[in-house]
Amino acid sequence: MVTPHDNQPRRALLLTGASRGIGHATVKRFSAAGWRVITCSRQPFPENCPWEMGPEDHIQLDLADPASTLAAIGEIKQRLDNGLLHALVNNAAISPKADEGKRLTAIATNLDVWQQVFKVNFFAPIMLARGLLDELKAAQGAVVNVTSIAGSRVHPFAGAAYATSKAALAALTREMAADFGPLGIRVNAIAPGEIDTTILSPGTEEIVAHQIPMHRLGTPDEVAKIIYVLCTEMSSYVNGAEIHINGGQHV
Repeated sequence: MVTPHDNQPRRALLLTGASRGIGHATVKRFSAAGWRVITCSRQPFPENCPWEMGPEDHIQLDLADPASTLAAIGEIKQRLDNGLLHALVNNAAISPKADEGKRLTAIATNLDVWQQVFKVNFFAPIMLARGLLDELKAAQGAVVNVTSIAGSRVHPFAGAAYATSKAALAALTREMAADFGPLGIRVNAIAPGEIDTTILSPGTEEIVAHQIPMHRLGTPDEVAKIIYVLCTEMSSYVNGAEIHINGGQHV
């Protein structure tokens, strides 16, 4: 961990989708390391969250609404100390389900759902990164896009819109790495598999038993640790990578 000197502002992280699971673990990981964490989500600030200045550094917005996202970018710029953003983690995502929680197929997904999913999962990340480009450049910061194992294989629970949005985000990560890299901004992705959160689907235990060599779920903190590494000097020459965090499920 690099601790800022007393006369320097704390490192700042902007995190979307912070209220639960991987996002919540990421907040705790960075906060414990002394970072200032600015969070964005559809929900108001949850009172049981542990980080200092949490309520003051939470922005409630709907990433499915481009106008709301643009307005939030302006507010974020005003909140940043000396115009520095050291890390942007695009974690927020939506994964609509069919009746009884079943997978939404490419045939069954209507256009409105496709559009909503892509607005949150794909367009919001590039809007935020472009909108905060100067602040990331000034800090020589890092961007981490959260993709998914469903972006590279058909998953029994992830719908077609979700999966294709994550595949697009993986491709966008490569493009951003090429375009942002010359500005001193590294852009990488993590692709989690089955992580022990409240949104696991029934039947996950079969995947754990038969498809994951480690025969267990991952934990949100195990994902947050890799996000932290990708945002610090420990990964100073890593750019354009997509890190699989799935216990070997993809092999």
